[in-house]
Amino acid sequence: MKKLFLICCFWMVTMLNGYAQLKVYSFEEVAQLSQVNPKPIVVFVHTSWCKFCKMMEQTTFKNKKVIEELNQRFYFVSLDAETRNAIWFNDHLFQFKPTGTTTGVHELATALATINGIVSYPTLSILDTELSIVFQKNAYLDAKTVLLVLAQFNH
Repeated sequence: MKKLFLICCFWMVTMLNGYAQLKVYSFEEVAQLSQVNPKPIVVFVHTSWCKFCKMMEQTTFKNKKVIEELNQRFYFVSLDAETRNAIWFNDHLFQFKPTGTTTGVHELATALATINGIVSYPTLSILDTELSIVFQKNAYLDAKTVLLVLAQFNH
């Protein structure tokens, strides 16, 4: 009986977590979806080695209210600034640009995460339906702050 109870609890937690999943799209998917249903695009530019990026992934983007807001009113893209995959977006091919033998940065990350001539991580960028950058912030943002930012884009 105890096993059955534990299995039921595990199943319920798994199901409830499934309802609060953040929908993450690729730039290619967003381009296609935007043709039918235009929405602002929220881009989270990060790296694998960035401590604050990891913190945002584990806290901010796991917050139920943030997930609901992003899923309902935006397209969310998570961009690893060091991805080596070419990305076709906004009629342009963006590619990885090496800066050393094992280092480099993706052109699209540079385009979206450069503020005052400096690229840093994490950066949250919001593009309007015309694909213009309407918001950029390069810092750790907690869920409350992200919700305040997203609220500015009511339509």
